[in-house]
Amino acid sequence: MKIKHILFLLSLVFFMSVTIFAQKKPLKPSGLFETNSDVGEVKKAGKTVYDETNGQYLLEGSGTNMWYKRDDFQFAWKHLKGDFILTARAEFIGKGVDPHRKMGLIIRTSLDADSAQASAVVHGDGLTSLQFRRAKSANTEEVKSDLTSANVIQLQRQGDQFIMSVARFGEPFSVTQISDISLGEEVYAGLFICSHNAEITEQAIFKDVQITVPAKADFVPYRDYIGSNIEILDVASGTRKTIYTVIDSLQAPNWTPDGKALIYNRNGRLYRFDLTKNSPTEINTDFAVNNNNDHVLSFDGKWQGISHHSKDDNNQSVIYVLPATGGVPQRITANSPSYLHGWSPDGKWLVFTGGRNENYDIYKISSKGGAEIRLTETEGLDDGPEFSPDGKYIYFNSTRRGLMQIWRMNPG
Repeated sequence: MKIKHILFLLSLVFFMSVTIFAQKKPLKPSGLFETNSDVGEVKKAGKTVYDETNGQYLLEGSGTNMWYKRDDFQFAWKHLKGDFILTARAEFIGKGVDPHRKMGLIIRTSLDADSAQASAVVHGDGLTSLQFRRAKSANTEEVKSDLTSANVIQLQRQGDQFIMSVARFGEPFSVTQISDISLGEEVYAGLFICSHNAEITEQAIFKDVQITVPAKADFVPYRDYIGSNIEILDVASGTRKTIYTVIDSLQAPNWTPDGKALIYNRNGRLYRFDLTKNSPTEINTDFAVNNNNDHVLSFDGKWQGISHHSKDDNNQSVIYVLPATGGVPQRITANSPSYLHGWSPDGKWLVFTGGRNENYDIYKISSKGGAEIRLTETEGLDDGPEFSPDGKYIYFNSTRRGLMQIWRMNPG
């Protein structure tokens, strides 16, 4: 299903006397950041506007420069500790006045104008660089990227190492990094814009903004968690929006056919997420409360297929079917492990990966149960079968030629 987003840019007009020093009472932009403020001495106060509808930030700021021993700019920031990654898609609004206007991502020790810092910077003329000040009041240094006019920007802190990854949307990253930049345990991190001209303000839009905390070195999957997001991606524009976040694991969100909700797995149970209310409701699956992420809605949206790890089968995955709104599951596969992946458009067949005799192949079975039919016999892992919308083919993944590749076959 294609999701469409409309971007509204709000032009806000403020009537005020000239501001000579940084604003004393920061405004709260909401979203991922704690607040925003002007850093340094600016004649024209900046602002940050967060659009909750599409998760985008509009930054407007002035400032003479961000170079040498001091910086003047508008900053949307958050306190962070340890290692993390900032990511955003960003672009200036309009042609601008000065080709050296700057915007991007920045990590600083303090809000002082001469603070030590590291920043991923895109200039108005396209120059893209990793800029840094090693100590308070030191001169700013720069490592230029071989890529210009980047609109995807990523800045990673890894101890005293800072890694800038930049790209034009849809293309590979170009990576630049520096070491031995000590900013302290807790830092100010976020988005910035500087007009490079004290008499004017410039604007930039930041979208798909993320703050990612990497897993710890001794991380153990399914025991430790770093949290999960459910995001909606507009396929045409590539714009992403986070709609729900938890501290543990969310898996396999599937659209309902009417586009009004998502069905996902969390800790063995299924939930329906209402996209109008932005809230989840648990689906009653009776005894089947150890489901994995292999769950599938029928094309008409009336039935739900699940893969439940049954205690009667040594906790191996078994396929069941129940009404999409919830109910008592009906067992479909006699053998296990069986991992459900697809439902035929006419609702008559389920396709799944079955582990039989130490080999994983593609099978199909009536959605009402019965004998399973083996569809592949080649050595190697065959996985993830899905019917095409017209029902003419089954697409699946296979390592039969060494690498995992996508294959296609007739339904049989």
